[in-house]
Amino acid sequence: MAATSTPYIAATGRRKTSIASVRLTPGAGKVLINDRDLDDYLTVPSHRYHAVQPFIDSNANKQYDAVIKVVGGGISGQAGAIRQAIARALLKASPDLKPVLRSKGFLTRDSRMKERKKYGQPGARKRFQFSKR
Repeated sequence: MAATSTPYIAATGRRKTSIASVRLTPGAGKVLINDRDLDDYLTVPSHRYHAVQPFIDSNANKQYDAVIKVVGGGISGQAGAIRQAIARALLKASPDLKPVLRSKGFLTRDSRMKERKKYGQPGARKRFQFSKR
């Protein structure tokens, strides 16, 4: 039985509570997010640029098509998760891109999360109003 290679390169990215799964295939640079076009899914231009920045900075934006599934969080967190997933997939596709992707910070997981609310307080850090008398 011969070993079959997958016709795509898969990777996962995370940011806040968002998780993105990317499948890269050789193509013309088409990006689909949750079965919708990139411009249709990410309507804010800064989020759109943030999500595909690894393609732009590695000069690979017209070499691969990306099919992305993203769940959880908000639009900003999803854009960050997509960015990391694309960078990881590009790294698998060509390991010589590692210095470029690493120096731009695309491979580093942004670990900042929402801080939990504590008991005895109205929020994570805010205290109830203090009354001296």
